[in-house]
Amino acid sequence: MWVWILLIIVAIIIFAGLGIYNSLVKNRFRVRESFSTIDVYLKKRYDLIPNLVETVKGYASHEKETFENVTKARNVAMAASDADEKIQANKQLSQSLMNLFAVAENYPELKANVNFLDLQNNLSRLEEELAFSRKYYNGTVREFNTLIQQVPSNIVAMLTGFKEEPFFETEEVTRTAPEVKF
Repeated sequence: MWVWILLIIVAIIIFAGLGIYNSLVKNRFRVRESFSTIDVYLKKRYDLIPNLVETVKGYASHEKETFENVTKARNVAMAASDADEKIQANKQLSQSLMNLFAVAENYPELKANVNFLDLQNNLSRLEEELAFSRKYYNGTVREFNTLIQQVPSNIVAMLTGFKEEPFFETEEVTRTAPEVKF
């Protein structure tokens, strides 16, 4: 009799552990999927930047340091391999882009350039899409990290090697949009 009770308790623990493990796996895939969506928008952003830099360069050729910083930040962001690196690199890229738009503010002819306005509008739309994707990603990360910290799933997570995922946050500087009038 006691053997059966013990076997039933062990079976319940094993099945509960498997259920928790499967839940952790499902949530980890949701986090990865949502970050891959961010990756798609970041790639589009990286593709727009050279055209934007070249357009501004045509009007403000003596702003060499700004162009180099944007190009360098873009290259670092494109080379980033994991979520932490991409998050940090894109913070730097956002700051560099803000500096580029600040330079553009000094050139009225540039602000009237159709190509520049089109690039700026495309980048603005991409930034909105990125913001929505970051919001979804951060929500999936919140759910995943909460699951990792709650009892009893924290035990299963620790035993199976699940680690918390980073949030995709912006720096305080980029939280408020710069006021640029074109």
